[in-house]
Order: sequence, then structure tokens, then C-alpha cells
Amino acid sequence: MKRVSNIFVAAAVSLMLTGCGIYNKYEQNTPTPADAFGTEENIQAAAGNTSMAQVSWREFFTDPLLQQLIEQVLANNTDLNSARIAVEKSEAALTAAKLAYLPSLYFAPQGALSSFDKSAASKTYTLPLQLSMDIDLFGSITNQKRAAKAVVLQAQMQQQAVQSNLISVTAQQYLMLQVLDLQLEILTQTDSLWNKSLETEQALWENGKAYSTAVNQMEASYLNVKTQIADTRRNIRTVENAICKLLAVSPQHINRQKWGTSTLHHAEATGEAEERMFNTKYLQIGVPAQMLENRPDIRMANHAMEEAFYNTQAARSAFYPSITLSGIAGWTNDAGIVVNPGKLLLNAVAQLTQPIFARGKLIANKKIATLTEEDLQKKYVQTVINAGNEVNEALTKCMTAREKHSYYQRQVEVLGEAYTGTHELMDNGKASYIEVLTAQESLLNAQLSAAMNMYDAAEAVIALYISLGGGTK
Repeated sequence: MKRVSNIFVAAAVSLMLTGCGIYNKYEQNTPTPADAFGTEENIQAAAGNTSMAQVSWREFFTDPLLQQLIEQVLANNTDLNSARIAVEKSEAALTAAKLAYLPSLYFAPQGALSSFDKSAASKTYTLPLQLSMDIDLFGSITNQKRAAKAVVLQAQMQQQAVQSNLISVTAQQYLMLQVLDLQLEILTQTDSLWNKSLETEQALWENGKAYSTAVNQMEASYLNVKTQIADTRRNIRTVENAICKLLAVSPQHINRQKWGTSTLHHAEATGEAEERMFNTKYLQIGVPAQMLENRPDIRMANHAMEEAFYNTQAARSAFYPSITLSGIAGWTNDAGIVVNPGKLLLNAVAQLTQPIFARGKLIANKKIATLTEEDLQKKYVQTVINAGNEVNEALTKCMTAREKHSYYQRQVEVLGEAYTGTHELMDNGKASYIEVLTAQESLLNAQLSAAMNMYDAAEAVIALYISLGGGTK
């Protein structure tokens, strides 16, 4: 009969554990949008079975000076160092959570000296080892350990996110320096050409073939180029200082190659550098499932849901009894037990605590944990939506830059011809200085805009690479 009773109790406990589900493991089943990237034709054209994000950043950025700069940033940056420390902190907390299964052991010696009514003082001492152990019958320790592991994974994903962002910012700043160098070269060449135009106009004025206003207008336009050169040099210094902040070093010159010397990763492409950079057939974005696997922010949001799931499980476990085993072993000469010399003392206690009324704390904790879990599920979906928007925007920007590139190329070509022809006509007295000024300024603006458009395209490719989860390896 006793055996049957024991079997019944064991079956009841097993059924209770299965029903409450406090030992269940987390499974990600939050539905996400199927068309995370969008449905435009350019998005569909760039989709494929592989993703450019699978390429390591050292392969994606082929410029050796840029590679060296990124390595220095990743080694010295303060934010990334903080992210590394956060990972180590969470790992320490996880280690403590794993050790919670083991008993705690303390050495707690005690001594007392007492006297009553002027009697001789009695001396007592105890030299015990105290042991305490929580029995994880209802999953409290297990769920706390799993939640701690989810926190570690979140910290690791945060570190990867910081790394990706640093790689992106460093590459963009480096390319900005290259474009500013290119613009400075254009402005310097323009300065030389416009100086010759000014000298020509001054010669015409001295020979009575032009008005002084024409010379003044030419000089004003020439001086405007001078101011743009000064501004460009200041912008170069500003960008270099921004990179030095990432490096955590004092302001200094940043070594770099000329624009177009090295391109982004499109080794299989042919043609000019801009074509390899702009053409979306070389910008494989992959499928949404790959983006979910690569992006650290999406993975971090998933692990946040995992942590909330186990916190909810732990909150549910708090409604069940807690069992604690404790014991003492040591030496004592307590007068009520033994006398000198001390003898061995043994004591063992088992304690079960079943919550009955905790002033609403257990119910409140469970509700808070459940609401947190629900909130993080919605945030996870929003993170996926935001990621898809970033991919869509970056790829659209690539397409736009590619389309504008051909227009700028033709614009610079025709305006160059117009400037040369107009200048020749002015030399022969068949065109006014206004026409030459207009041709000069139009050509300069087109050259500067074409250079900035190339940077916009490069920035978009980098943004696409990062938005797909690149830069984590």
C-alpha cells in the first residue's frame, strides 16, 4: 500500500511539473513580415541565395590602408572596449548562476566568555563548517541560469553591433577623406585655370577690349574658388579629427590612398570602379532569413525575448515550494553539550517553504514578467521591420547613385567642352565674360557634384553591407 502511495505521489508531482511547463526551453516563434526587404523590382533583382554580408570586412574593404585603420579602431576604441567588458561581466554572472546548483560552504568560528555572579568565567567555542544547498525541484535555479545565458548572448550581440557600426563609420569617414582629396584636386586645377582666365581678361581690359567690371567679376569668381579650397582643407581636418576620436588618439594626419585606387568587394565584376560599385547585380542581399541570422540587433532582440521567457518561468516557479538543506559539522566545547577538549558537532536540517501570502509580490512579479515578454515580442518584430527598411533604403540609394553617375559623367563632358569653346570665343572677342563665368562655374559644380555622388554610392554600399549584418566577422 505504501509503495502504491509513493508511486501516486511521484506521478502527481511529475504531472504537475509537466503541466506548469516551468522547465520548458525557449523557442522563437514570433511571426515576422515575409517581405521585410520590400517588393520593388530593384529589391527583387538584387535578391539571391547568398548575401554580401557573409563576406568578412577584410575581404569587403580591399584598401590596405583602410584595413589597417579599421584594425586600429577595433583595437583602441573606447565604446568597443566597454562592450567587451560588458560581455565579461555577463559571463561572470552566468558562472555564478551555474554554480547556484552547488552547496555553499562557510567556516564560521565562534567563541564566548561568560561569568555569572562573579563565578569563574566559562569559555566556549565552536569551530563549524556551515553548509547550505537549495534543491531546484521547481526550476527556479534552472530558469535563472538560462536567463543569465541569454544575457551573455545579448552582450555578445551588442559587441558585434558596436563593431559593425565602428567599421561602417570608419570606412565612411575614410572614403569621405578620399572624396575631399578629390574635390581639393578639382578645386586646385580650377584655381589654376581660372587664374589664367583672369589674366586673359585683365590683358583685354588693358588693351581696351573689356570693361573693368568684367575683370572684377572674374576676380570675384576666382576668389570664390580660393574660399572653397580653404573650406575643403578645413573639412579634411575635421574628418581626420573624427577618425582620431574613433582611434582614441590625439589629432593627427590619416594616411589614405587616392579615390578609386581600391574598390569595395566586387572581385568578379568588370569595368570601371564606379560600375563595380553601383551595379546591383553585384550587390546580392540574400533572403530575409539570412538577414535574421546575420544582423546582431535582430539576434540581440531574440535573446532579449529568450531572457524574458526564462524570467517569466522563474516568476512562475516562485509560486512553488522551495527546499533548502543545511548542516553544520565541526568542533565545540559548549558546556551544555560537551566539555574540554572539544568534541565533534553534527547538525542537519531540511526546510521546505511554501508561499501562501506574499503581499501580492509573486503575482505582481509574474504579471510584470509576462508583460515584459509581450513588449519584447513586439519590439522584435519592429526591429525586423526597421532592418528591412534599412536594406531597402540603402539599395535604393545605390540604384539612384548609379543612375545619376551616368548623367554627371555626360554633364561634366559637355560642360568641359562648353567651357573650352566659350573661353576661345572670349579670347577672340566673340563671347562675353558672363558666358565664360557661367561655363566655368557650371563645370566646377558638376565636377564637385559628380565626386560627391560617387561618395554617396560608396556610402550606400557600405550601409547595405552593414544593414545585412556584415562587419561581424
